[in-house]
Amino acid sequence: ARLGAAREGRLMSVFAARDGFVAADSVAAHFGNPIGEQRLLSRGRAVVELGLGVVTVSGPDRLSWLNSITSQQLTGLPTGVSTETLVLDQAGRVEHAARIVDDGATAWLLSERADAAPLAGWLDSMRFMLRVEVADRSADFVTLGWLGEAAPFASVELPEPPVAEWADLWGVVTPGGWGYAAQEAHPGSDWTLRIAVVTPGTAAAIAASDVPVAGLLAYEALRIAAWRPTLSDVDERTIPHELDWLRSAVHLSKGCYRGQETVAKVHNLGHPPRRAVLLHLDGSDGVLPAPGTPVLLDDKQVGRLSASAIHHELGPIGLAVVKRSLDPTATLRLEADDVVVTAAQETIVPPEAGATANVPRLPRLGAVKRS
Repeated sequence: ARLGAAREGRLMSVFAARDGFVAADSVAAHFGNPIGEQRLLSRGRAVVELGLGVVTVSGPDRLSWLNSITSQQLTGLPTGVSTETLVLDQAGRVEHAARIVDDGATAWLLSERADAAPLAGWLDSMRFMLRVEVADRSADFVTLGWLGEAAPFASVELPEPPVAEWADLWGVVTPGGWGYAAQEAHPGSDWTLRIAVVTPGTAAAIAASDVPVAGLLAYEALRIAAWRPTLSDVDERTIPHELDWLRSAVHLSKGCYRGQETVAKVHNLGHPPRRAVLLHLDGSDGVLPAPGTPVLLDDKQVGRLSASAIHHELGPIGLAVVKRSLDPTATLRLEADDVVVTAAQETIVPPEAGATANVPRLPRLGAVKRS
């Protein structure tokens, strides 16, 4: 069983007994050395508890049904193949995001939010007469992540194997997707994230071993450096184009789903009104602006910081969504604890993204093993 007591309705992490454990909600923020943990995680030597929500969808209609209501092509998804999808509103704004892998009988959806109840509730409300069953299984499982193919706990004797494993394809443009980022060497190529869904007993066995562990601070720094979006980067206006999320979570040629009209119009006829950038933050004063901090050009707000961290090689960095018209070479500033922090931009989504012929289309994979 998990160690510790209930914390805001969620059980404390099985890693709470590890030396240096500092909590972030119900999982670890760090274990006393975030930078060292980050280096181990980047080298594929450490495991991190992610605290993701887990939703299962079973029944013979599960994939065709999910295909009809979300952004990704899911009909015929092969067993063990990983992908991700978005739930959009009528205006194409992001409401939910889920990593998906199907085991032949059940589709496992890993919710970007630890509280999977909103996603499970929305899915349940859309069942109608189809042969599908939706369940929130977040309390029954633990989600563990690492970078690289081989799990750091591969040599640990486990009471039960993982019930599902998901592999991130952020480093490539998936079939039917589109990448706006123009750089040939996309930093996502180093983002080889895998996630295992395990029982609490299996997680406890890993926690009791000598496998190195990392906290969410280490994970977040590597995610930001890879330009990898999550729901934490989404606000009430976000459309997937702004975060370059078409590359992995949207199929541009699939049938109708809620929000598809906006997806198609912006991509084919217009431009996203905002765009994601990586910010290189001045760390001279030792202040790291928090997510939600306004991004300023002179005294005018031009965007919002969605994530920030100290990277073991890049130093202080952040992800921000800014106005499309913002000069990519402009030096920006953020205010934190009465300190002005200057920031240089690194373009993720270029201003001309969308209806243009001069943004190179990144190579698609014709056949890709995503398990």
